[in-house]
Amino acid sequence: MDQKLEKCIGRFIKQGYSMKYVIDIDGTICHEVYFTDNSGKKDYANHIPIPTRIRKVNALYDAGHTIKYMTARGCVSGVDYYDLTKNQLEEWGAKYHELSVGKKEHYDIWIDDKAFWSENFFRETGETYE
Repeated sequence: MDQKLEKCIGRFIKQGYSMKYVIDIDGTICHEVYFTDNSGKKDYANHIPIPTRIRKVNALYDAGHTIKYMTARGCVSGVDYYDLTKNQLEEWGAKYHELSVGKKEHYDIWIDDKAFWSENFFRETGETYE
């Protein structure tokens, strides 16, 4: 993560500002699993949670920040994955305020001035965002 951005976020948090985090699910807080039929389709029901990442997001929730999980599950296929996703988050112990399933834009590359690449956000730097 950019050091200037880390300092900026840290300053907001130390001053008591509550922030809203919008967090993707697949490949972010869980490992993706694909069907074995070579279709390239994801087997959402068998995705594997990443506990360290879920704990980090839960710490943000516990610190008073707003957590919204957003996923593109079903936005192309039209399948409603809301209940499956909600149940997974509960089973995994993920804390959140909002859940959006299938309403995220389908895209290949997202360019945004506020986006973090999940690998950078979750890497161990010693910096906390609570």
